[in-house]
Amino acid sequence: MTKETNWAILGCGKIADKFANDVELTQGAHLYAVASRNLDNASAFKDTHNATIAYGSYEEMLLDPKVDIVYIATPHMFHKEQTLLCLTHKKAVLCEKAFAMNLEEVEEMIAFAKAQQTFLMEALWTHFLPHYQFVLDTVKNGDLGKIKNLTANFGFDAVYDVNTRLYNKSLGGGSLLDVGIYPVFAALTLLGYTENISAWALLGPTGVDHHCSMKLEYPNQVEANLFSAIDEKTDTTCHITLEHGEILINSRFHEPTNVTIITNGTSKTYDFPIPESVNGYHYEILHCQKMLESNKTESDIMTFDKSKDLIKMLDTIRKNIGLVY
Repeated sequence: MTKETNWAILGCGKIADKFANDVELTQGAHLYAVASRNLDNASAFKDTHNATIAYGSYEEMLLDPKVDIVYIATPHMFHKEQTLLCLTHKKAVLCEKAFAMNLEEVEEMIAFAKAQQTFLMEALWTHFLPHYQFVLDTVKNGDLGKIKNLTANFGFDAVYDVNTRLYNKSLGGGSLLDVGIYPVFAALTLLGYTENISAWALLGPTGVDHHCSMKLEYPNQVEANLFSAIDEKTDTTCHITLEHGEILINSRFHEPTNVTIITNGTSKTYDFPIPESVNGYHYEILHCQKMLESNKTESDIMTFDKSKDLIKMLDTIRKNIGLVY
């Protein structure tokens, strides 16, 4: 890196806490600013993570000329509004998944980023993890043949509390956008986009999906069977069956883990260790810094088209299960 990148974090929740930890430990990155609607929260977050400055207003932080890129770590419902605000101030944006609530919002964000000639990327960190890149490369090289079937799940058993984000419809709650996005992302990156989707879900008293089963159909009778839940703990794996073998992305497949490849009845597990002090977000942090250094306004890995295809598939699933925000 020719210069240190000054990161700012908008929103000071749990995901921001993990991300901030990794910014501190990433080469060329400096956690410069944090902002919350509550200055006390921002100040406490700043002290915990040794940031330079805390703001009690998003707008005030975005007026700071030293901010290079903003990581948006708020609930999905606010992503479009806050992304547009950052882009208005010509600040590069890494916005946490789900990128926004629907395709219309995502297209508006992308169009404005292009108009502002300012970098924007959806923070789907799994795409940048070494174990996941290994799986993509293994499938692409063709030694195991074509994919015949894919199954992936992500479920956890959350305490039912209508006051929490997960069960709050106005905050984009439910399993699909929170964790179901990862199995859908796996299908998209390994099998591609499809409109042939059927889905079933349990909608709870607050109107959000407690769990969701999805079937994605592709040519040549290839299927992806996916599941997400906030009321049931699952093994959170991704199992890929190919013509000449199997690939198992072990639990928890969306975060740093190992990969088992089975061929001719023999299995071999590949490890992808990361430093114990980091969570794994440093890979996408480094990628964003590389894009900024190269004056790119769009990621060459997590592209705009990929984000649009992902939200289109999520929109189709929501339509299937009758989930309207």
